[in-house]
Amino acid sequence: MVCFCTLTYAQAASEIMQKIDKNMSSDNRIVESSMTIHGRRNSRTITSISYTVGTEKSFTEYLSPAREKGTKMLKLDDKLWTYYPANDRIVQISGHMLRQSVMGSDLSYEDIMDDRKLSDVYDAETESEEVIDGRAIKVLKLSAKVDDAAYETRRLWVDTEYYLPIKEELYAKSGQLLKRTTLSDFKKIDGRWFPMKLNFKDVLKQGQGTDWEIISIEFNGEIPEYIFTKGALKK
Repeated sequence: MVCFCTLTYAQAASEIMQKIDKNMSSDNRIVESSMTIHGRRNSRTITSISYTVGTEKSFTEYLSPAREKGTKMLKLDDKLWTYYPANDRIVQISGHMLRQSVMGSDLSYEDIMDDRKLSDVYDAETESEEVIDGRAIKVLKLSAKVDDAAYETRRLWVDTEYYLPIKEELYAKSGQLLKRTTLSDFKKIDGRWFPMKLNFKDVLKQGQGTDWEIISIEFNGEIPEYIFTKGALKK
């Protein structure tokens, strides 16, 4: 009986993770967003537009403020380049640089690079069930099953109506908590639930974290192929 219950629990956790993937993943998407970085002394907001195809291709252009306007990032498979208009240079971000902060935010280049489905990277188990603000929540523990996972362990508090996490904790191999994420303002778009607001907090940094808000999002729209070339970075 114990073995049967454990198996049933594991299956339920795997199914929940797949439902999250179904909401969060898409063949392609176009997202316009704002990122507000809360520092120790002040906050600043950066807007951008991103084009993503599958898990292999993405292109981001920063729109404002003037200091960041025209900065662009291109991801092709496991390669990442950034174009800086101030000095008209393209820099490849690799190795230890991938763990550096993006624009001073609580997100690293590694965070924005990994767009894989959770079920492709992690095994899941249900840790507990909770009620938060009157809503049924399942707490999942995710353990990495691939060597290149950015985080060895993740804990997700999943709303069982929307099948989206309302919060998440990200851990290193040592077991140290590295980051917390909260997700909110769930909207139904093209038959899927999606979070329109997120807060990322690097617990090793001071400040109130980074707020990321979606201004507009389109799934499975038309994206020109030329965007995903190094030549597009300087256009």
